[in-house]
Amino acid sequence: MSPSRFFDGLYISFWIPAAVLTAALAIKVPSIIKLWKDPLLRAVGGLLVLACAVFVFAAPPTIAWTNRVTGVPNISAPLVYSLITAFCGSCLLLITAWRNGISERSRTTRRATRWVVSVYSGVIVALWVLFALAHARVERVRDLDTYYATTAFMREEIVLYLLAHTVACLITYRLIRNWIRTDGLDVWLRGGLLCLGVGYAMNLIYDSSKLTAVFARWTGHDLDWLSTALSPPVACLSAILIAVGFILPHAGQYLHRRARTRLSHWRLRPLYLVTRTVTGGHVPFKLRATPELRLTRRETFIRDALLHLSRYIDEDLDRRAYDAAVSLGRDAGRARQLAHAVTIQDAIDTKRRSLSSQDATAALRDPDIERLLEGIEALSLALRHTDDIRAVRERAAAAAESVPAP
Repeated sequence: MSPSRFFDGLYISFWIPAAVLTAALAIKVPSIIKLWKDPLLRAVGGLLVLACAVFVFAAPPTIAWTNRVTGVPNISAPLVYSLITAFCGSCLLLITAWRNGISERSRTTRRATRWVVSVYSGVIVALWVLFALAHARVERVRDLDTYYATTAFMREEIVLYLLAHTVACLITYRLIRNWIRTDGLDVWLRGGLLCLGVGYAMNLIYDSSKLTAVFARWTGHDLDWLSTALSPPVACLSAILIAVGFILPHAGQYLHRRARTRLSHWRLRPLYLVTRTVTGGHVPFKLRATPELRLTRRETFIRDALLHLSRYIDEDLDRRAYDAAVSLGRDAGRARQLAHAVTIQDAIDTKRRSLSSQDATAALRDPDIERLLEGIEALSLALRHTDDIRAVRERAAAAAESVPAP
């Protein structure tokens, strides 16, 4: 099987990376609107818009439609080349914004930004001038780069856009690679940077294959399959990886926070069920409430219930339960959780007896429950271990009975 046929079998529709890039842009848009003055976010937004536009206008059906609507054969060539060049400039602007921080707008930063904008704007103007000077009347939808590789002015146009793209991707890849090596990066950010690095490295493969095919035409050889069969799937995979690189840090951190919130909500369930018996109420369920709001309401309900229960807490029992848990081989943190669990259950029983017998002696207690309120999640987890709580309670009761009466 020839390389041309092999890579033709790896064809990837241009609409797939366009859809992935659009999804990445949709995820980023709220942050871009909220923090519009952030140059880094603006650069990300511009890069994603241009990358999406490249694949929309580079799709063969769109190329044919653009040529037909304008009535100019191959007018899509300078259009797509201009979008690719603008994408290159956005890559460099993104790196410039990142390297100099979000709020720092030094003279060096402004000079670098002006340089990138002026150079790549000049390249775009040159692309249109060269196309106007060239004689390219035969419409080529898929193999324009190699078909016109030896045509005056079109030759220069093709090489110009490829060199501009190569330089931008090379600089971007090198800076991203250095960024990945930085210590202290979040796992999601590091994964996103890794995808970006691989995506830009594949862009360099795209440029190499295109330039090789063009140079082969200059020397009288035929390596058109590098441009027509290899380059398109490489470009599509590169765009998908770049889109994932922008999505992963945002989506990963968001999902991680949601997972932690839901896990905390689930961990507080045993203590919530216990404290419901104290107040006789519950947290009202609202379908549209966010997980963060549901967690906050559950925590507030539990803390309020513990404050109402505080006057029934026996601090002597808490100390005996702690000593009992330690004697059973539990470490200090685990012993403190089990002691609090025993104390809470005893306080609930004491309150019930007090209400049924109208005994007000429990109201004289004024314990310090600050540590208990700070560790409600650990306390809730301890309530799940009923066997450990029973063992600690029995040993604490035995220790109380062994103390001689005054």
